Amino acid sequence: MKAIIKRWGLFLAINFLVLLVLGIILQLLRINPNNVISLLIYCAIFGFAGSFISLFLSKPMAKSSYRITPITRQNATGKALALYEMIEQMAAYKHIKMPEVGIYPSPDNNAFATGASRNNSLIAFSSGIMENLNIDELGAVAGHEMTHITEGDMVTTTLLMGTINTFVIFISHLLAIILSGGRNREQGFGRGTQFFFAILIQNILMIFANIAICAYSRHREYVADAGSARLTSPVQMMIALEKISNKFVPPTKKDAYTIAKINYKGSATLFSTHPPIEKRIERLRRMMEKEGSR
Repeated sequence: MKAIIKRWGLFLAINFLVLLVLGIILQLLRINPNNVISLLIYCAIFGFAGSFISLFLSKPMAKSSYRITPITRQNATGKALALYEMIEQMAAYKHIKMPEVGIYPSPDNNAFATGASRNNSLIAFSSGIMENLNIDELGAVAGHEMTHITEGDMVTTTLLMGTINTFVIFISHLLAIILSGGRNREQGFGRGTQFFFAILIQNILMIFANIAICAYSRHREYVADAGSARLTSPVQMMIALEKISNKFVPPTKKDAYTIAKINYKGSATLFSTHPPIEKRIERLRRMMEKEGSR
Protein backbone atom coordinates (compact mmCIF):
# COMPACT_ATOMS: atom_id res chain seq x y z
CA MET A 1 0.00 0.00 0.00
CA LYS A 2 2.83 2.41 0.87
CA ALA A 3 4.45 1.80 -2.56
CA ILE A 4 1.13 2.53 -4.31
CA ILE A 5 0.69 5.78 -2.36
CA LYS A 6 4.24 6.86 -3.24
CA ARG A 7 3.72 6.00 -6.91
CA TRP A 8 0.49 7.94 -7.28
CA GLY A 9 1.83 10.73 -5.08
CA LEU A 10 4.75 11.17 -7.46
CA PHE A 11 2.43 11.05 -10.45
CA LEU A 12 0.05 13.68 -9.04
CA ALA A 13 2.88 15.93 -7.85
CA ILE A 14 4.50 15.97 -11.28
CA ASN A 15 1.17 16.63 -12.99
CA PHE A 16 0.50 19.51 -10.58
CA LEU A 17 3.87 21.06 -11.44
CA VAL A 18 3.24 20.58 -15.17
CA LEU A 19 -0.19 22.25 -14.95
CA LEU A 20 1.28 25.08 -12.87
CA VAL A 21 3.97 25.77 -15.46
CA LEU A 22 1.45 25.55 -18.30
CA GLY A 23 -0.85 28.00 -16.52
CA ILE A 24 2.00 30.51 -16.17
CA ILE A 25 2.89 30.11 -19.86
CA LEU A 26 -0.73 30.70 -20.90
CA GLN A 27 -0.91 33.88 -18.82
CA LEU A 28 2.36 35.23 -20.21
CA LEU A 29 1.58 34.45 -23.86
CA ARG A 30 -2.18 35.15 -23.67
CA ILE A 31 -2.94 32.11 -25.81
CA ASN A 32 -6.54 30.96 -26.30
CA PRO A 33 -7.02 28.29 -23.59
CA ASN A 34 -9.58 26.33 -25.65
CA ASN A 35 -7.03 25.59 -28.37
CA VAL A 36 -4.34 24.87 -25.79
CA ILE A 37 -6.54 22.36 -23.95
CA SER A 38 -7.15 20.47 -27.19
CA LEU A 39 -3.41 20.46 -27.85
CA LEU A 40 -2.72 19.27 -24.30
CA ILE A 41 -5.18 16.36 -24.66
CA TYR A 42 -3.55 15.38 -27.94
CA CYS A 43 -0.10 15.46 -26.36
CA ALA A 44 -1.23 13.46 -23.32
CA ILE A 45 -2.68 10.72 -25.52
CA PHE A 46 0.54 10.37 -27.48
CA GLY A 47 2.79 10.89 -24.46
CA PHE A 48 1.19 8.20 -22.32
CA ALA A 49 0.36 5.81 -25.17
CA GLY A 50 4.03 5.30 -26.03
CA SER A 51 5.00 4.74 -22.39
CA PHE A 52 2.25 2.23 -21.65
CA ILE A 53 2.78 0.33 -24.91
CA SER A 54 6.46 0.00 -23.97
CA LEU A 55 5.48 -1.21 -20.48
CA PHE A 56 3.10 -3.91 -21.70
CA LEU A 57 5.55 -5.10 -24.37
CA SER A 58 8.61 -4.96 -22.10
CA LYS A 59 8.58 -8.63 -21.08
CA PRO A 60 8.12 -10.21 -24.54
CA MET A 61 10.60 -7.73 -26.05
CA ALA A 62 13.20 -8.58 -23.38
CA LYS A 63 12.74 -12.30 -24.01
CA SER A 64 13.21 -11.84 -27.74
CA SER A 65 16.04 -9.28 -27.63
CA TYR A 66 18.14 -11.10 -25.03
CA ARG A 67 17.27 -14.66 -26.15
CA ILE A 68 16.27 -15.56 -22.59
CA THR A 69 15.99 -19.25 -21.68
CA PRO A 70 13.27 -19.75 -19.03
CA ILE A 71 14.17 -21.43 -15.72
CA THR A 72 11.50 -23.64 -14.15
CA ARG A 73 11.49 -26.15 -11.33
CA GLN A 74 11.29 -28.88 -13.98
CA ASN A 75 14.27 -27.90 -16.14
CA ALA A 76 16.61 -26.22 -13.63
CA THR A 77 19.49 -27.96 -11.85
CA GLY A 78 22.28 -26.99 -9.45
CA LYS A 79 22.80 -23.26 -8.94
CA ALA A 80 19.93 -22.33 -11.27
CA LEU A 81 17.46 -24.45 -9.30
CA ALA A 82 18.68 -23.03 -5.98
CA LEU A 83 18.26 -19.49 -7.35
CA TYR A 84 14.76 -20.30 -8.61
CA GLU A 85 13.78 -21.59 -5.17
CA MET A 86 15.16 -18.44 -3.48
CA ILE A 87 13.11 -16.21 -5.79
CA GLU A 88 10.07 -18.41 -5.13
CA GLN A 89 10.51 -17.86 -1.37
CA MET A 90 10.91 -14.10 -1.86
CA ALA A 91 7.73 -13.94 -3.96
CA ALA A 92 5.78 -15.85 -1.30
CA TYR A 93 7.16 -13.58 1.44
CA LYS A 94 6.16 -10.47 -0.55
CA HIS A 95 2.74 -11.96 -1.46
CA ILE A 96 3.15 -11.63 -5.21
CA LYS A 97 2.87 -14.07 -8.08
CA MET A 98 6.12 -15.89 -8.84
CA PRO A 99 8.00 -13.91 -11.53
CA GLU A 100 9.25 -15.65 -14.62
CA VAL A 101 12.97 -16.37 -14.27
CA GLY A 102 15.45 -16.78 -17.09
CA ILE A 103 19.09 -16.79 -18.18
CA TYR A 104 20.44 -15.11 -21.29
CA PRO A 105 23.82 -15.63 -22.99
CA SER A 106 26.23 -12.80 -22.15
CA PRO A 107 29.67 -12.54 -20.52
CA ASP A 108 28.46 -9.44 -18.64
CA ASN A 109 27.71 -9.68 -14.93
CA ASN A 110 24.21 -8.34 -15.23
CA ALA A 111 20.60 -8.92 -14.19
CA PHE A 112 17.37 -7.01 -14.68
CA ALA A 113 13.66 -7.08 -13.92
CA THR A 114 10.85 -6.05 -16.22
CA GLY A 115 7.13 -6.54 -16.71
CA ALA A 116 3.81 -4.71 -16.68
CA SER A 117 2.98 -5.30 -13.00
CA ARG A 118 4.01 -6.94 -9.72
CA ASN A 119 2.19 -10.12 -10.75
CA ASN A 120 3.35 -10.14 -14.36
CA SER A 121 7.11 -9.77 -14.19
CA LEU A 122 10.40 -11.28 -15.29
CA ILE A 123 13.82 -11.49 -13.64
CA ALA A 124 16.67 -12.33 -16.01
CA PHE A 125 20.30 -13.15 -15.24
CA SER A 126 23.25 -13.17 -17.64
CA SER A 127 25.23 -16.37 -18.03
CA GLY A 128 28.26 -14.39 -16.85
CA ILE A 129 26.74 -13.44 -13.50
CA MET A 130 25.50 -17.00 -13.00
CA GLU A 131 29.06 -18.26 -13.44
CA ASN A 132 30.89 -15.63 -11.38
CA LEU A 133 28.66 -15.28 -8.30
CA ASN A 134 27.87 -17.92 -5.71
CA ILE A 135 24.29 -18.73 -4.74
CA ASP A 136 24.17 -16.33 -1.77
CA GLU A 137 25.44 -13.45 -3.92
CA LEU A 138 22.97 -14.34 -6.69
CA GLY A 139 20.25 -14.34 -4.05
CA ALA A 140 21.23 -10.79 -3.09
CA VAL A 141 21.04 -9.71 -6.75
CA ALA A 142 17.66 -11.45 -7.02
CA GLY A 143 16.51 -9.52 -3.91
CA HIS A 144 17.54 -6.28 -5.61
CA GLU A 145 15.47 -7.10 -8.70
CA MET A 146 12.58 -8.36 -6.57
CA THR A 147 12.50 -4.98 -4.81
CA HIS A 148 12.18 -3.24 -8.17
CA ILE A 149 9.13 -5.44 -8.81
CA THR A 150 7.44 -5.14 -5.41
CA GLU A 151 8.01 -1.37 -5.29
CA GLY A 152 6.35 -1.00 -8.69
CA ASP A 153 9.35 0.73 -10.24
CA MET A 154 8.43 -0.22 -13.81
CA VAL A 155 4.95 1.30 -13.47
CA THR A 156 6.26 4.38 -11.67
CA THR A 157 8.83 4.98 -14.40
CA THR A 158 6.09 4.59 -17.03
CA LEU A 159 3.92 7.22 -15.31
CA LEU A 160 6.92 9.51 -14.98
CA MET A 161 7.89 9.09 -18.63
CA GLY A 162 4.29 9.57 -19.79
CA THR A 163 4.00 12.83 -17.88
CA ILE A 164 7.35 14.08 -19.12
CA ASN A 165 6.51 13.01 -22.69
CA THR A 166 3.26 15.00 -22.49
CA PHE A 167 5.11 18.04 -21.18
CA VAL A 168 7.84 17.81 -23.83
CA ILE A 169 5.46 17.32 -26.78
CA PHE A 170 3.15 20.08 -25.57
CA ILE A 171 5.86 22.68 -24.98
CA SER A 172 7.62 21.86 -28.28
CA HIS A 173 4.40 22.35 -30.27
CA LEU A 174 3.52 25.50 -28.35
CA LEU A 175 6.93 27.06 -29.03
CA ALA A 176 6.79 25.90 -32.65
CA ILE A 177 3.48 27.72 -33.14
CA ILE A 178 4.98 30.90 -31.73
CA LEU A 179 8.21 30.66 -33.75
CA SER A 180 6.36 29.94 -37.01
CA GLY A 181 4.08 32.96 -36.72
CA GLY A 182 1.28 31.88 -34.38
CA ARG A 183 -2.17 30.82 -35.54
CA ASN A 184 -2.08 32.92 -38.71
CA ARG A 185 -0.18 30.59 -41.04
CA GLU A 186 -0.25 33.11 -43.93
CA GLN A 187 1.91 35.50 -41.92
CA GLY A 188 4.21 32.77 -40.61
CA PHE A 189 6.64 30.33 -42.20
CA GLY A 190 3.99 27.69 -42.92
CA ARG A 191 3.07 24.24 -41.65
CA GLY A 192 6.38 22.65 -42.75
CA THR A 193 8.46 25.10 -40.72
CA GLN A 194 6.20 24.67 -37.70
CA PHE A 195 6.68 20.91 -37.87
CA PHE A 196 10.47 21.36 -38.18
CA PHE A 197 10.57 23.61 -35.11
CA ALA A 198 8.40 21.18 -33.13
CA ILE A 199 10.68 18.21 -33.86
CA LEU A 200 13.85 20.22 -33.17
CA ILE A 201 12.60 21.60 -29.84
CA GLN A 202 11.19 18.21 -28.84
CA ASN A 203 14.56 16.52 -29.31
CA ILE A 204 16.35 19.23 -27.31
CA LEU A 205 13.84 18.99 -24.45
CA MET A 206 14.06 15.19 -24.40
CA ILE A 207 17.78 15.44 -23.66
CA PHE A 208 17.00 17.32 -20.45
CA ALA A 209 14.03 15.06 -19.72
CA ASN A 210 16.26 11.99 -19.94
CA ILE A 211 18.60 13.51 -17.37
CA ALA A 212 15.67 13.71 -14.93
CA ILE A 213 14.50 10.16 -15.72
CA CYS A 214 18.01 8.75 -15.27
CA ALA A 215 18.42 10.61 -11.97
CA TYR A 216 15.21 9.00 -10.73
CA SER A 217 16.44 5.59 -11.92
CA ARG A 218 19.71 5.99 -10.00
CA HIS A 219 17.74 6.86 -6.87
CA ARG A 220 15.66 3.69 -7.24
CA GLU A 221 18.84 1.60 -7.49
CA TYR A 222 19.81 2.69 -3.98
CA VAL A 223 16.31 1.79 -2.78
CA ALA A 224 16.52 -1.64 -4.46
CA ASP A 225 19.92 -2.26 -2.82
CA ALA A 226 18.41 -1.50 0.58
CA GLY A 227 15.47 -3.79 -0.19
CA SER A 228 17.85 -6.60 -1.09
CA ALA A 229 19.81 -6.04 2.12
CA ARG A 230 16.61 -6.51 4.14
CA LEU A 231 15.47 -9.55 2.11
CA THR A 232 18.86 -11.30 2.17
CA SER A 233 22.04 -9.77 3.59
CA PRO A 234 23.74 -6.38 3.12
CA VAL A 235 27.12 -8.16 3.25
CA GLN A 236 26.19 -10.49 0.38
CA MET A 237 24.88 -7.56 -1.67
CA MET A 238 28.13 -5.67 -1.10
CA ILE A 239 30.21 -8.72 -2.09
CA ALA A 240 28.06 -9.21 -5.19
CA LEU A 241 28.57 -5.58 -6.23
CA GLU A 242 32.33 -5.84 -5.68
CA LYS A 243 32.54 -8.99 -7.82
CA ILE A 244 30.42 -7.39 -10.53
CA SER A 245 32.78 -4.40 -10.55
CA ASN A 246 35.93 -6.55 -10.60
CA LYS A 247 34.59 -8.76 -13.40
CA PHE A 248 33.79 -5.81 -15.64
CA VAL A 249 33.54 -6.77 -19.32
CA PRO A 250 34.37 -3.89 -21.71
CA PRO A 251 31.34 -3.29 -23.97
CA THR A 252 31.44 -3.73 -27.71
CA LYS A 253 30.49 -0.87 -30.03
CA LYS A 254 27.39 -2.82 -31.11
CA ASP A 255 26.01 -3.06 -27.58
CA ALA A 256 23.12 -0.59 -27.40
CA TYR A 257 22.30 -1.39 -23.77
CA THR A 258 25.68 -0.48 -22.26
CA ILE A 259 24.49 2.65 -20.44
CA ALA A 260 21.73 0.73 -18.60
CA LYS A 261 23.96 -1.96 -17.13
CA ILE A 262 24.83 -2.48 -13.46
CA ASN A 263 28.54 -1.93 -13.99
CA TYR A 264 28.36 0.89 -16.55
CA LYS A 265 31.63 2.85 -16.38
CA GLY A 266 31.16 5.51 -19.03
CA SER A 267 31.82 9.21 -18.50
CA ALA A 268 28.26 10.41 -19.22
CA THR A 269 27.06 9.90 -15.65
CA LEU A 270 24.05 12.19 -16.10
CA PHE A 271 22.63 9.71 -18.60
CA SER A 272 23.48 6.47 -16.76
CA THR A 273 20.61 4.62 -15.11
CA HIS A 274 22.82 3.10 -12.38
CA PRO A 275 24.99 4.97 -9.87
CA PRO A 276 28.67 4.01 -9.47
CA ILE A 277 29.09 0.71 -7.67
CA GLU A 278 31.44 2.33 -5.14
CA LYS A 279 28.67 4.70 -4.01
CA ARG A 280 26.19 1.83 -3.77
CA ILE A 281 28.55 -0.15 -1.56
CA GLU A 282 29.12 2.91 0.63
CA ARG A 283 25.36 3.37 1.04
CA LEU A 284 25.02 -0.26 2.13
CA ARG A 285 27.90 0.13 4.57
CA ARG A 286 26.28 3.19 6.13
CA MET A 287 22.99 1.29 6.32
CA MET A 288 24.70 -1.51 8.25
CA GLU A 289 26.35 0.95 10.64
CA LYS A 290 23.07 2.80 11.25
CA GLU A 291 21.10 -0.38 11.95
CA GLY A 292 23.94 -1.81 14.04
CA SER A 293 23.90 1.26 16.31
CA ARG A 294 20.22 0.79 17.21
